[in-house]
Amino acid sequence: MKKLIIALIFGMGLTGFAQETTPQQNKSGMEKMTPEQRQQKHLAYLTKELTLDAKQQEAVGKILAEKSAKAQELKTQKNARKSSGKKMTDEERTAFRTKMQAEKADTEARMKTILSADQYQKWLTIREENKEKMRQRRSRNN
Repeated sequence: MKKLIIALIFGMGLTGFAQETTPQQNKSGMEKMTPEQRQQKHLAYLTKELTLDAKQQEAVGKILAEKSAKAQELKTQKNARKSSGKKMTDEERTAFRTKMQAEKADTEARMKTILSADQYQKWLTIREENKEKMRQRRSRNN
């Protein structure tokens, strides 16, 4: 009887290890992806939604890669500042905001030259929808 119970416990323990592992997910239930994976997914989404041709895909892909690299750089700067315990001064905050607005304007100008008028309008609509979704997510989390 003891051997049977031990065998059952041992068997149940092994079946727990035999389960497939799922990709790690963050708090919101989304998969963790590398910046390159996010960029490729975003490019595929834009290709589908805006019906981009090969030339447009390549140009938009470059823009997304640059934005991703800049975002990663800003994230490392933010983490470095956070770990040192220093907060941004008002001047630094204003300079940062100005820099981000300039980046946004540059991206919009570059996208306008790549996309047709209809595609550009749809891209702006998609961006606004995404902003609204993020606002809702933030308000739900707070």
